Amino acid sequence: MGELFGTDGVRGEVNQFLTAEMAFKLGKAGAYYLTQDCSEAKILVGKDTRVSGDLLEAALIAGISSLGVDVIKVGVVPTPAVAYLTAQEDVVAGIMISASHNPVQDNGIKFFNQDGFKLTDQQEGEIEELYFNRVDQLPLAAGDQVGQVTEGYQLVNSYLNHLKGTVNSDLSNLKIVVDCANGAAYQLTPQILSELGAEVIAINDQPTGFNINRDCGSTYPEVIKEAVINHQADLGIAHDGDADRLIAVDGAGKLVDGDYILTICGRYLLDQGELARNTIVVTKYSNLGLHQAIKEENGQVEVTKNGDRYVLAKMREKGYNLGGEKSGHIIFADYNTTGDGLLTALQLIEVIVESGKPLAELREQMTAFPQLLVNVEVESKDWEENQKISKAITEAEEVLGTDGRIFVRASGTEPVIRVMVEGQDKDELERLADQVAEVIEEELN
Repeated sequence: MGELFGTDGVRGEVNQFLTAEMAFKLGKAGAYYLTQDCSEAKILVGKDTRVSGDLLEAALIAGISSLGVDVIKVGVVPTPAVAYLTAQEDVVAGIMISASHNPVQDNGIKFFNQDGFKLTDQQEGEIEELYFNRVDQLPLAAGDQVGQVTEGYQLVNSYLNHLKGTVNSDLSNLKIVVDCANGAAYQLTPQILSELGAEVIAINDQPTGFNINRDCGSTYPEVIKEAVINHQADLGIAHDGDADRLIAVDGAGKLVDGDYILTICGRYLLDQGELARNTIVVTKYSNLGLHQAIKEENGQVEVTKNGDRYVLAKMREKGYNLGGEKSGHIIFADYNTTGDGLLTALQLIEVIVESGKPLAELREQMTAFPQLLVNVEVESKDWEENQKISKAITEAEEVLGTDGRIFVRASGTEPVIRVMVEGQDKDELERLADQVAEVIEEELN
């Protein structure tokens, strides 16, 4: 990744890293790059509920329209709504202003191409090159040639109607708690579930601009667990700030993370003959219990490196229609081009209704393997070429065999090497993790 773009667009603390000036220049660079083959072009722009959203939206739109490119503002919407609407409307690109599950002081800008897909690393690199080297030389639209800004808030209704069309079930027998994370789906998820018949109890659905993700949502599952038990609900679902992910809990308050959701929906689609090539795509951090549960139903699991963009790339390459991450980024490629928390909620609930089984019973389809994570503080993070560390990892892999695995990686933000082991015997995992951690500590300090 470059100096601007990370694993999911440009993201950082507002006015410390992500300034209005940066948003203006990104608007110019992105608009120029994405519209250079178009005589008349429009770009669709959405945002989440952060207080800085208005600031960045104004600056971003100013940059876009300064090049003579029109803008459609759709206001506060989930990231997957921007992806879907970009593919459906007469626009050449979509931009979402959001920092997803990050705290309120952060914000971000991510681009979607005309088909609703996130840009590739190469495309982001070309926008970055424009930003740093040529943005001030880009031709500006003069006088009455500047871009026009229109409001398209009503467009979200076509996204909601699309979501409704992906399910056939009556939800009138279900009581569902929804933790909206005070984020972008604070109205839409309760609305669509209510319209489909469910009794909905919405929590953290009063965004102030300052409380997005604050002790709520998918990164604080204890909140939804407690609410489900207190309300004696059938299940609970929780989004992050931009609603591109979902985690759930069953009626007893047990967590149903992305791996469980992929297992439940993957096995259901297998049974229906609707799982493309009988395969789901996951990252290397998905639990081995998922692999086992899918293979029990004669399905297959394909593994990518970490990140939903790599999951999607593999899905597009091979024609798969289901993939995702443990964190709850689930991609149903038949219906959208990115992780979609609202869509995932509907697909999961559809399985509950159609199977006639409560989520607690469906959750039992997967037995999670124990995982153990050890963080080793180090002076140097250059571990990959160290022969003693490599030998310790190899020896641990030999002990685990096909019934377990070990991952070692450097933290991107801390002076730490993370050692994660997974297998069936907790005592053995502790022993192996400690052995590898000890060698890392000796070698890198």
